[in-house]
Amino acid sequence: MKLKFDVVGKHQPDPYIFEDNGKLYLYVTAHDGVEAYSADDLFGVWHYEGIVASFDGRYEYWAPSVAKINGRYYIYVSSSTDDEFEYMHAAVADSPLGPFKNEVCFYKRFSIDSHVVETEDGLFLWYSEDNTSCDRIGTRIYIDRLIDPMTPANQPVEMIVPTMDEEIFKRNRFGDGRDWHTIEGAFWFREGDWQYVMYSGGCFEDDSYHIGYAAAKSNENDLTKVKFVKHTQNGAFDPVLIKNDFEEGTGHHSVIKYRGQYYAIYHGRDLANYSQGEYIEARTARVCKLHVKDGVITAERYADHV
Repeated sequence: MKLKFDVVGKHQPDPYIFEDNGKLYLYVTAHDGVEAYSADDLFGVWHYEGIVASFDGRYEYWAPSVAKINGRYYIYVSSSTDDEFEYMHAAVADSPLGPFKNEVCFYKRFSIDSHVVETEDGLFLWYSEDNTSCDRIGTRIYIDRLIDPMTPANQPVEMIVPTMDEEIFKRNRFGDGRDWHTIEGAFWFREGDWQYVMYSGGCFEDDSYHIGYAAAKSNENDLTKVKFVKHTQNGAFDPVLIKNDFEEGTGHHSVIKYRGQYYAIYHGRDLANYSQGEYIEARTARVCKLHVKDGVITAERYADHV
């Protein structure tokens, strides 16, 4: 079901949820800067807080995430210039609503969809970049250690790769006969003896977009060493979320354990109102319940408020 907002006519692509001192925040993709919302209750009304991060000369701020480290707030987001297409940046603030400043560029290459996590072994950045030196070319998930919140080691390890046709972004994308695949939007969490990485696959512009996951029964705190196994149904495609009879384009999510229950906050488009053909931005933030147990994730979706 859709989250409730106090503004109309705005969209919430790539929603990242963050909880701090009992208050909830949501950060989303936007052209002029990272837009944010706040709420006192996940199922209450979300208040539009405006742009909380923007950097000189940059635009198209994609898929932000926020982490609180040693009492300060760090935002990780990709943005463009006329000469650079979606380079990962980090910035810092003293409040979850910014303004986030003193930005640094992490990678001088296409790099998107951040999620920074901390274990007993340090800080790790989950993100996506391209690989064209393989059979299933396209975007896939990597992890890099952070030396500190603003400095990557720049020693990425490939973690989750495309393995099936359902993860194709576009067939023959560049006219050379090769299909382009996309695995993106990683979100890591641990529950009990298991570690999980949820992700999106397919094409966000159509109804192939979906959420899947990989899991590992492991207590390893160096996340670069964990061997995650992609979930399938006896080797077949088995997503957690995909188009149903009331919404499509379901993907790019974040996860929160709220009052003891896991929820996914994801974006989707109303099926009845989405025009086929040329892509039209219509993604709005939605919520569903997740059931997480013994290496398995299932979703419980609701059609009310859609």
